[in-house]
Amino acid sequence: QVQLVESGGGLVQPGGSLRLSCAASGSILSIDDMGWHRQAPGKQRELVAAITSGGSTNYKDSVKGRFTISRDNAKNTVYLQMNSLKPEDTAVYYCNAQVLVSGGYYLRTYWGQGTQVTVSS
Repeated sequence: QVQLVESGGGLVQPGGSLRLSCAASGSILSIDDMGWHRQAPGKQRELVAAITSGGSTNYKDSVKGRFTISRDNAKNTVYLQMNSLKPEDTAVYYCNAQVLVSGGYYLRTYWGQGTQVTVSS
């Protein structure tokens, strides 16, 4: 079994910064893509940023230049540095990872439990 545990959410004023972390643990053989999604009230979950095992990144247009995704493969951890936060960034943020478990034959996507980010004055 694999668990993803997120941390770092909270309340921040517009223009502020937060850093989210997501650590994967369990019977992990390897991790392929990792990413961050978010879901605001009444809206569908959307991709915010993704990173491959080789470090290539992809961002939602509205966060480009403000958010940075990174990962530490030795720690099975993905990060999301969020700067210049706006009220419209308010949402529950979820991490996910494509994991090959020990003894497994294919990648499976696992999700964290979500962490609330609120941007408000």
